[in-house]
Amino acid sequence: MHVRTLTGGLAAALLMSLPVLSGQAVAAEPSGGTTLPLSAARVLTYDASGSAEFRSAVDRGAAIWNESVDGVELRPVASGRRANIRVLADNGWPRALPTYLGNGTVYIGRQAVNQGYDTVRISSHELGHILGLPDRKPGPCSSLMSGSTAGVSCTNPYPDTAEKAEVEGNFPAAFRAPLPAPRAVPAGD
Repeated sequence: MHVRTLTGGLAAALLMSLPVLSGQAVAAEPSGGTTLPLSAARVLTYDASGSAEFRSAVDRGAAIWNESVDGVELRPVASGRRANIRVLADNGWPRALPTYLGNGTVYIGRQAVNQGYDTVRISSHELGHILGLPDRKPGPCSSLMSGSTAGVSCTNPYPDTAEKAEVEGNFPAAFRAPLPAPRAVPAGD
């Protein structure tokens, strides 16, 4: 009897999870019977207070990602809050140190800037690493993640179609679906 109940419960759980496992986003229906829209994006915050003279380039790099993808939105962190992404300026080569998807530290290195590389392209490229993109070297200027191999004359700060699609895949709509509102539980239950 217990085995049958357990087996039936597992089968029901599997059937209920099929839409999630198949990658389909299913929004909960509120009491009015209409489907809730998926939220627009997963919001990641960034703190560029340590980016010194590169602050406007960092803000522009974040804005470029916001214009380019729907699955994630980069916003400046509110005062007194902890950011997902810290952006710092230093004298080394630009780099990103992701801790996990959507989180980490970006360094806007003056070494590349002093060699003539574009600050907005650097910013957008390094933020791309935090969004889950690897370097694609060597590569053409049309590929943001080609980085420095595109040459000093390359100022393109925009991700290409494949890079946009990869970030969208890293932040899928199923994870943006709103959770149903909790139901009140009567006292004594």
